[in-house]
Amino acid sequence: MKINKKITLLLLLALYLAPPGVAADELEIDGLLLDRSISRFGHQFYYEFSNYWRDLPSTAGFNIEIKETVIPKAGTKLTLVMNNQTIYATYLGRRLEPLNARVEQAVYTVIDAMARSNMATSSKDMALNGW
Repeated sequence: MKINKKITLLLLLALYLAPPGVAADELEIDGLLLDRSISRFGHQFYYEFSNYWRDLPSTAGFNIEIKETVIPKAGTKLTLVMNNQTIYATYLGRRLEPLNARVEQAVYTVIDAMARSNMATSSKDMALNGW
């Protein structure tokens, strides 16, 4: 028991005395994908979208939030928000419909929005409201 406490104390001391940039250089978090869906269809949309999201390169700096809002007697509204800006919205009915086309359309919209965002930040002669 004393050996475990000594090892833990040494590790904490080593982390405390390590330069602050060492841990920050190694940690890289890619873009976040947040699920705020409610229904089974919304969760299915999120699951299929997340499969595509994992395969996208260079998603660092982009946060995607999938929001679902209930519309009484009509179904739900699904919205994709990228960095606090709505980029895609679709309506899901009360009955199960194939989601593949909608998921692919959402992925293409997100890729386009990411490209436009990168172009707007990298080029000063482009208009700020490019989309």
